[in-house]
Amino acid sequence: MKTIIAHVEDKPGVLNRIASLFRRRGYNIASLTVGRTAEPGVSRLTIVVDADDDTARRIEANLYKLVNVLLVEDMSHAPAIARELALVKVRATADTRARVLQVCEVFGARVVDLTPELVTIELTGSHDKIDDLVDVLRVEGIVDMVRTGVVAMTRGLPTALVTREERDSWPESSTTATPISA
Repeated sequence: MKTIIAHVEDKPGVLNRIASLFRRRGYNIASLTVGRTAEPGVSRLTIVVDADDDTARRIEANLYKLVNVLLVEDMSHAPAIARELALVKVRATADTRARVLQVCEVFGARVVDLTPELVTIELTGSHDKIDDLVDVLRVEGIVDMVRTGVVAMTRGLPTALVTREERDSWPESSTTATPISA
């Protein structure tokens, strides 16, 4: 998986043009999140795509061809922090509630809603950590679940402010956005 960040002008239709580019080229987006940046008028897209290095370079080049794209960063080889958010609604009767709450404690999840039959849990963490929680809770009976896409940023200076020499010195073992455990 490759994590690509695109800084774009915050204008109507930009996301549609980017999604159309991926559709036309046959690239499958595994995760897409969009949000404001600290700079007014600029949005940031975090795109996770199943691609090799060559395909990631082509995606980056194609994104730069779009008028409203300001900056594109392939974070796949950069030391990075990546997070996802999940809300999971689980069956929790009087008999199983203690076990569900114990699982929440072990994973560092928070209970955000509680009814006599259900517990709604919030967890922020790496993709794998959320997958692990879901696997454990599946036994209790997941009623509903929603997950955000990945949000990621480089550690230290933003990639755009790092020289090519510094970037080239990053270890190859950092082949994906490396999440820091929550």
